[in-house]
Amino acid sequence: MTGVGRVLVVVYAIMALAATGRSAVQILEDYGNAPLAYTLSAVAAVVYVLATVALVKSDSPAWYVVAWIAIAFELVGVLVVGALSLTHPELFLHDATVWSGFGFGYFWVPLVLPFVGLWWLRSAGRSTERVSDAATAGRSSW
Repeated sequence: MTGVGRVLVVVYAIMALAATGRSAVQILEDYGNAPLAYTLSAVAAVVYVLATVALVKSDSPAWYVVAWIAIAFELVGVLVVGALSLTHPELFLHDATVWSGFGFGYFWVPLVLPFVGLWWLRSAGRSTERVSDAATAGRSSW
């Protein structure tokens, strides 16, 4: 992994650390006041950790698929939570999540990152054949 791939993994690792730290502090100190927001922050942390590991190991067909799933889930999470935080701010009155405001608290990195991640998986020497390889791994051609 070189160039953009390394930078992508570093940014995902930083987001994993930030989201894990944020959610741990939120849950340990004040969970009862904003359980939805803090649970969503914990989900974001798990997704960032999984995406980081999957990107590092994405040369394996199975991990390549895991990376696609994790990053696609991240994109949906950012869009849904971001929209809800704007249309239903009462859900996040006590505190925001990593994905609130489409990642406003993190300079919109959570919004941009999954697009870059999916682009990199699609383009950087990877092909959609890997997905079909992973789906048929272990099956006989008979």
